[in-house]
Amino acid sequence: MSKVVLITGGSSGIGKSVATYLTNKGFIVYGTSRNPSRITEKLSFNLVALDVSDEKSIHEAVATIIENEGRLDILVNNAGVGITGPLEETPDQEIKNAFQTNVFGPISVCKAVLPQMRKQGGGKIINVTSIAGYMGLPYRGIYSATKGALEIITEAFRMEIKDFNIQMTNVAPGDFATNIAAGRYHSPVLDNSPYKKPYGNTLALMNEHVDEGNDPVEMAEAIYKIINTSKPKIHYKVGAFMQKFSIVLKRILPDTMYERLLLNHYKL
Repeated sequence: MSKVVLITGGSSGIGKSVATYLTNKGFIVYGTSRNPSRITEKLSFNLVALDVSDEKSIHEAVATIIENEGRLDILVNNAGVGITGPLEETPDQEIKNAFQTNVFGPISVCKAVLPQMRKQGGGKIINVTSIAGYMGLPYRGIYSATKGALEIITEAFRMEIKDFNIQMTNVAPGDFATNIAAGRYHSPVLDNSPYKKPYGNTLALMNEHVDEGNDPVEMAEAIYKIINTSKPKIHYKVGAFMQKFSIVLKRILPDTMYERLLLNHYKL
């Protein structure tokens, strides 16, 4: 029997790559979009309406999948939003929106699928976080905080649901060549801002990293392997060697030395 997969944020970027890859591997895949009617491209997988900031939308999407397929085996919590800017100048509402999409939304989707997974005797939840979630990055502090929060929540959540034969894990990507920069909230580079020069330079560097990022099919391959792993680890990292190694350095270096490495990297 083909396994049924729900991938939030499946209409573009990493989500779309994962959805296409798993479909080609024989899974029954449901990707999501807040507005599926706006997607004009023909996709190889099902697309349902789901807004992670809307509880009603989440439950309707999950109910639709269960009604159609009778089960839901795998959730890939991929929907997320980027956000950049000086912390002092980032609007409070944008900060709240980022936490709603990147933290509270994934928690709500987990809560929506757990009763069905428990009923059918098992399931697997994969939360897509970010290597940025392992460190506080300049002008990406809110994004780092949201992804770090989801990492920690996963650690706790997986222990709570283990008795139901439901597995949960994180997979943290580095920079991949997707359209995330286009959809990211950017605090404007203000002419009269004391952060104008360093923020402007850092923003250009971040966009360059995304443009030069790896093919998102690497994430699809990694998630496929996790799905087929009987006992997934708590954390996985996918990306360029130096991006993954930066997490190791943070663990072994004194805090101020690691901070200097980041300052040098961003030319601050």
